[in-house]
Amino acid sequence: MKKSLIKLGVVAVLIIAVAFLALNGLQVGKYILKPVSSAISLGLDLRGGVSTEYIATDTSMENYESLLEGTVSALRTRLTNAGFTEANVAIQGNDRILVEIPDVDDPEEVIEIIGTPAHLEFRDPLGNVVVEGKNIKKAEPMQDEKGICFVSFEMDEEGTAAFRDATSEFIGETISIYLDDELISAPVVDEVIPDGKGMISAGDEINVEDSYEFATNLSMLIQSGALPLDIEEIETRAISATLGLEAIDGAVIAGAVGLILVMLFMLAVYRLPGLAADMALLVYILIVFYALAIFGAQLTLQGIAGILLGIGMAVDANVVIFERFREELKEGRTPLNAVKFGFRNAGRAVIDSNVTTLIAAIALMLFGTGTIKGFAITLTISVIASLITAVFVTRGLLILICKLGISNRKAYTR
Repeated sequence: MKKSLIKLGVVAVLIIAVAFLALNGLQVGKYILKPVSSAISLGLDLRGGVSTEYIATDTSMENYESLLEGTVSALRTRLTNAGFTEANVAIQGNDRILVEIPDVDDPEEVIEIIGTPAHLEFRDPLGNVVVEGKNIKKAEPMQDEKGICFVSFEMDEEGTAAFRDATSEFIGETISIYLDDELISAPVVDEVIPDGKGMISAGDEINVEDSYEFATNLSMLIQSGALPLDIEEIETRAISATLGLEAIDGAVIAGAVGLILVMLFMLAVYRLPGLAADMALLVYILIVFYALAIFGAQLTLQGIAGILLGIGMAVDANVVIFERFREELKEGRTPLNAVKFGFRNAGRAVIDSNVTTLIAAIALMLFGTGTIKGFAITLTISVIASLITAVFVTRGLLILICKLGISNRKAYTR
């Protein structure tokens, strides 16, 4: 009895300690354990930002799937180079691309970056293309002594050779630089450029602020290259961060109230087994949120729904087990034997229920997209956590409670 009481106390202290670390983190000297919340990224619906959906205009092209993936990769590169490192770009169905960028207020800024094809050409005085953007292996914004920004570039081997020949042939003439057939610069060739290095400026009349924007955007577009597929914007939505915060607050309050009510219900109906279920439920929540943090899952409103559904399944598993436990008590078994026989008889039903849900969740996770996939990921984690807590944690806690030696059957059932 005494050993069981000590073990229960240790388990309770461990649950409280892990919960404290999850909420507050810990710092010991230079070692820092951050709160779980800091490791879980929030989805666009909770964080706020811009969501834009595009459609490919021609799906009949050869190697279409490869081109679609290449377009997604190019969009990711553009957004990363523009500083949107947390942007998410994903294929939706067969012909659509969804771009989600958190913490952005101006949709037009994003659309301008994504929508620009960025086909760069260097043309000689006769209009012949000397070098294309694909021949530029490096482009970055630089600044002169007056603070005016320009694009410094470096060409690949093929581009270097072509540019050397062109600058040798057209000394004293212009080599024009076109972006999407629009003239942006027409510098005069003063000398042969043998190393494939040069600069692109927006002209002498531009101010410092505009030159910075010009150089930053152009270098980013050159680096990312043209999109393999032509895409059209279908819909752009700006999601307020305020709405996201309100959604989080509402979900947290609803979850906390629901959890407290469920725990009180389990305690009132099942007494000591209900206490074991409540402790197991706390373990379930800790497992879910630590798993989300470890695997880098993104939490969305749909994901929160998956977690709450998992709580319902965890409680349902305990109800099935406790009802079987109650039947074993009515047949005259001791509480400890009732636990063993109850789990033996109810365990298969609990496992079958969770496994079937898990199969459905995995199918949604593999084949679903967008919000469906977010829901499926958290549901999968929740079902696994529910199975672990029901089969192992609840059973272990209930055995410890039964070993306390409390013989009054009203402590175990109504």
